[in-house]
Amino acid sequence: MKKKNLTSLSDFIDEKAGLKGTKKRDKYDKEFEAFKLGVLIQQARQEKGMTQEQLAELAGTNKSYISKLEKDLKDIRFSTLQRIIKDGLGGQLHISIKV
Repeated sequence: MKKKNLTSLSDFIDEKAGLKGTKKRDKYDKEFEAFKLGVLIQQARQEKGMTQEQLAELAGTNKSYISKLEKDLKDIRFSTLQRIIKDGLGGQLHISIKV
């Protein structure tokens, strides 16, 4: 069986979001990182069987903030992120830098 018109994920992203180093691609990459953070927090919260309201109470914020964060909030204070991870989820935040 012959495979027709298959495109790799990286080629697809290059086509739709532009090549690495372009303004369009930089914007895409930044937004994708924010999206991933929201998904990770949502998954961790759900694994703990917590509601957004319960997480917000433990982290010292409100439910609407947690909801926005899980839905791709673009800007989050580092101190707030630390409270959500440590106080709310009982986890540890690990950060890496790739250059």
